[in-house]
Amino acid sequence: MDVKIEAGWKQILKSEFNKEYFAKLTQFVKSEYQNKTIYPPASQIFNAFDLCPFENTKVVILGQDPYHGPNQAHGLCFSVNKGIKTPPSLVNIYKELHSDIGIDIPEHGNLEHWARQGVLLLNATLTVEAHQAGSHQKQGWEQFTDAVIKTVAEQSEHVVFVLWGAYAQKKAQLIDSNKHLILKSVHPSPLSAHRGFFGTKHFSKANDYLLANGKEAISW
Repeated sequence: MDVKIEAGWKQILKSEFNKEYFAKLTQFVKSEYQNKTIYPPASQIFNAFDLCPFENTKVVILGQDPYHGPNQAHGLCFSVNKGIKTPPSLVNIYKELHSDIGIDIPEHGNLEHWARQGVLLLNATLTVEAHQAGSHQKQGWEQFTDAVIKTVAEQSEHVVFVLWGAYAQKKAQLIDSNKHLILKSVHPSPLSAHRGFFGTKHFSKANDYLLANGKEAISW
């Protein structure tokens, strides 16, 4: 199957693209885009991969679902297009970033500058129906993104996996913690951030690990 995705990812995931579940998933997603309002725009489904080639991937941050409001989702977890109000979870991520490494809180919620430095901003499900949270779960996306996590974990070394919230933390079983750094906490949403997200210093810990293993730090 010909999937429009960055060349390195296309090569390394080609066996996944040829599996039966992925053909069914593609059929489902195409039908949904034809008949409903689906986010992100179809051209941006694989934006996280296009902006962060496989060989550049140093950090993986895992989200669950794309944002389901107008003009928010653009294929990167936790990120929104410029000009869109910064969502509450990202507001908290920015607060932690400021307290951890002193970065001024940006006036926008676009995280493309992270992706271009090697941060794979991966949602477990890559599409969603407008105003219907979770509407594209259990259609095959999770099988695909689990394969992505396993592929990075098996074929790369010294990657930082950032798992915020119970859903993301379950993915730790796909990752060899002797070979990579796994950072876990509660989710940064307003419902849980005060129960253990603030004060984790995940951004400085990620950079310390990258530097200790001969990689460039992320300019968060």
